Amino acid sequence: MRAIQITRLDGPESVELSDIPDPVDDTSVIIEVKAAGVAFPELLQTRGLYQVKPELPFVPGAEVAGVVVSAPEGAGLATGDRVASLCLLGGFAAKVAARADLTFKLPDEVTFEEGAAFLFNYATVYFALIERGEMREGDRVLIHGAAGGIGTAAIQVAKAFGAGTVTAVVSTDEKGQIATDAGADEYVLADGFLESVGRASVDLVVDPVGGDRFTDSLRALREHGRLLVIGFTGGSIPEVKVNRLLLNNISVVGVGWGAYSLGRPGHVATQWEAMRPHLASGALKPVLGPTFPLEKASESLISLEQRSATGKVVLTV
Repeated sequence: MRAIQITRLDGPESVELSDIPDPVDDTSVIIEVKAAGVAFPELLQTRGLYQVKPELPFVPGAEVAGVVVSAPEGAGLATGDRVASLCLLGGFAAKVAARADLTFKLPDEVTFEEGAAFLFNYATVYFALIERGEMREGDRVLIHGAAGGIGTAAIQVAKAFGAGTVTAVVSTDEKGQIATDAGADEYVLADGFLESVGRASVDLVVDPVGGDRFTDSLRALREHGRLLVIGFTGGSIPEVKVNRLLLNNISVVGVGWGAYSLGRPGHVATQWEAMRPHLASGALKPVLGPTFPLEKASESLISLEQRSATGKVVLTV
């Protein structure tokens, strides 16, 4: 079968289209891949910078949608079912073997591209907002990086689960339009966002960016506000002076979705069940960024590295 392999750790330009054997595993769900999500972990893996470091060569790709070829007895899946899956590795290929407990039937209304763009981003922000952030009905939510895959997912999860005003923080007006199209009530530009939003004005900050805007995010929090740390796509890891937390009774909350959820059997399924009705209704609808054919996986990864992509980058197989 066709597959993209990382054979050396020289960056996204060095990934290779290869012909490798089909997966054979009667304990796993075998999926004919129709689309695969592309995310920063795959980009980091091309340089050996991600915490998961498989032995070379390997097929990256942690998130797919496709059609079940075969499934183990008791999996609740049958040949021909349309599914989304967290395969965790091997998704940039024509077929992949995936865990049954991380594979879910797609609603008919959801395309394969949307299915491949859903699980990682939406489960992450559900964990952030609902489980770690304890979002309450009517909360005002501020979302950094709001035109990207995590950002647009956070906008929709916040609105679907009862947030009040959702404010998107973006770098350009064009990205602001993407964020409002995704459901944000308003957007502000990242440069000087605190002046636009106001001090002590929001209940929750979703921050997948980090960098030098972190302190102003703390200043934006109301009493009992929570800043949710999801990642550091801005490059630098900020530090917090904890007296700010004490004086204002605010919290900085770490969001390590993968380590927590994947180590607890059934937890991702619980998140899926909570979100599935909203996915079927269209309240949760992944914002798709550029879509590339499998053989252009290198270009898809470069689009992430250059920060040129908005929405979720997807490969079609």
